[in-house]
Amino acid sequence: MRFRSLIFANLFRKKLRLILTVGSFAIALVLFTFLGVVKSAFNRGIEIAGADRLVVVDRVGLMQLMPVSYGDKIRAIPGVKCVTHDHWFGGVYQDEKNFFPQFVIDVENHRQVYPEFIVPDDQWNNFVKDRQGAIAGASLAKRFGWKIGDRIPIKTTLYGGAKWEFNLDGIYHTEKPDGDQGQFWLQWKYFDETVPSVIKSTAGWYILKLNSPDDAVRVAKAIDEKFANSSDETKTETESAFAAGFAKQFGNIEFLIMTIGGVVFFTLLLVTGNTMAISVRERTSELAVLKAIGVTDRSVLFLVLAESLLIAFVGGVLGLLLAWGAIPAIGAALTGLLPPLLLSKTMLALGLVFALFIGAASGLLPGISAMRMRVVNALRRV
Repeated sequence: MRFRSLIFANLFRKKLRLILTVGSFAIALVLFTFLGVVKSAFNRGIEIAGADRLVVVDRVGLMQLMPVSYGDKIRAIPGVKCVTHDHWFGGVYQDEKNFFPQFVIDVENHRQVYPEFIVPDDQWNNFVKDRQGAIAGASLAKRFGWKIGDRIPIKTTLYGGAKWEFNLDGIYHTEKPDGDQGQFWLQWKYFDETVPSVIKSTAGWYILKLNSPDDAVRVAKAIDEKFANSSDETKTETESAFAAGFAKQFGNIEFLIMTIGGVVFFTLLLVTGNTMAISVRERTSELAVLKAIGVTDRSVLFLVLAESLLIAFVGGVLGLLLAWGAIPAIGAALTGLLPPLLLSKTMLALGLVFALFIGAASGLLPGISAMRMRVVNALRRV
């Protein structure tokens, strides 16, 4: 603490340089947290995937439909607890920019396979009785200001482009606060009655719940062998593998984020390191005098590192505060184009650790240089 006044005096010696360096940290932290949040958003489906669930799709591709009769055959395989099927509806609400995932679900088995989606029993029962009923996630309902009883028109981009209307019978929540609450569900039976004949009695994909996660490999192999050489061969994989494959359709997001993050890291390291090196060079005579009056080499190293860490801390906190305010606004603007962007406390903590690490790394070499500096040589250059 005895060096506190000296540290602050050195920091504010060049106010413009201090402001620019702190600003560099702040901008870098905003970018760091945004990249981390985007990566987390794309990986959220993988992280929350059930270890005891498998997904069955047509071997040709996800958009290739399968007979709905496959459900009973899959259910008969030992190790399978229950099976449900989904369809992609592919519609828009009011405007093409209002995109959100809409799934045609099998109401008889959906809750057994997905217990983490919580719907009050009275709302679910009303949904089951109402062929034109629908259930929306809590965040989706909040986004559009929907409430139970609303009539919601959805214009499908598939199945002839007609406008369908649904009664909002329920709103679901998830067990975890970061769960997917942006889906819109409608009934398969109503869907099957209305679509063209070529789509009738089909399923987009099957989701099955296992008696034990240990049965995953055996059951997946049994399903694919059962439908081998048929007109609709299958590909069965764990839910996490399916979610990872779906995320890769957007490109190699993780590689892109790591590349940009690496550029941010090294750029900030060079900028801050150069700032501290210049600062130490400008104070060569002062550091030499401090050493001459008895200040130890370790204390000199501490002075330089303390300045660098303080800059990193202030810039990091400022950047995280900016990210705290900006990321929800960005997420709201990009709703439908990206998964929900959630800035967690863990991400904020990682951001601050990132800033402090950069501060320590950028101040280390100039600090060691100042620590090793000989008094006689330093004073000779003055």
